[in-house]
Amino acid sequence: MDRIDAIRVFVAAVDEGSLAGAGRRLGRSPAAVSRAVAFLEEHTGTALLHRTTRTLRLSEAGERYAGACRRILTDLEEADLLVAGEAAAPRGLLTVTAPVAAGEELLQPVLEAFMALHPDVTVRLQLLDRPVSLIDEGVDVALRIAHLPDSSLIAIPVGEVRRVVAAAPGYLAGHAPIAQPADLAGHRIIAMTHFGLDSWSFPPAGRSTVPFVVPFTPCFTVNTVRAAVAFAAAGHGVTRVFSYHVAQAVHDGALKIVLEDNEHAPLPVHLLTPQGRLSVPKVRAFVDFAAPRLREQFAQRQRMTDRR
Repeated sequence: MDRIDAIRVFVAAVDEGSLAGAGRRLGRSPAAVSRAVAFLEEHTGTALLHRTTRTLRLSEAGERYAGACRRILTDLEEADLLVAGEAAAPRGLLTVTAPVAAGEELLQPVLEAFMALHPDVTVRLQLLDRPVSLIDEGVDVALRIAHLPDSSLIAIPVGEVRRVVAAAPGYLAGHAPIAQPADLAGHRIIAMTHFGLDSWSFPPAGRSTVPFVVPFTPCFTVNTVRAAVAFAAAGHGVTRVFSYHVAQAVHDGALKIVLEDNEHAPLPVHLLTPQGRLSVPKVRAFVDFAAPRLREQFAQRQRMTDRR
């Protein structure tokens, strides 16, 4: 059996989460997919997958092997494209990742328009609220909201976002004013996993160099932005999210941002892609298509949440 072909089958099985899913994606029978995986396991002398009738899980060795296999397939694709020349049309599978809310609200419409323009490109969108290793997980492009460490990744800036505290006007009218972070201690807090479950930090006050921390016991804890925003808009308390999360609600008057003078510096937003991937037509086409549209979307949401 051809080892490169078996590697493609193995990576497809990992991506799809099942042998049957890999078979559907590649147009092969589950038995053929199983033989390819068994061939690699025999060749490497170790179990790569733990399989049951319902689930498929990578072994520890399989996780390392899958990352290496993705790099091999990426290098082969880039080599083919160098021979084909820069005029090659965008085609093939494009893997994109983003935080859940940003992916649903901002990136998905851009991807839909891109796919309509490039029908030979298929897209796998992974919405994950965790750091992703682009190389090891076979990702072509990532949307990331954070200060970036020095790395070999190519970063294309598309905007910036603020961490804001917001509540419904009705809630604010019926409770003590929130003029400074310490005032939050007397309020109902809607906590979200990524913004602090039992405290929120703010820039240092006065001459201090230490962030000002407000501890609290939340009245409601949730792991999705949509639920936190909806609960706050319904008047149940105060929440903290990124500015683009609440842009429409603020624009519509359903939420009001407070403590604007006590916000941390905005966080940059980038499209990231590994070195060399911009030479791949599908990746270059998507970055060129997505970057200006995302810049406009983030700029529009920034205008919607600017002070009035």
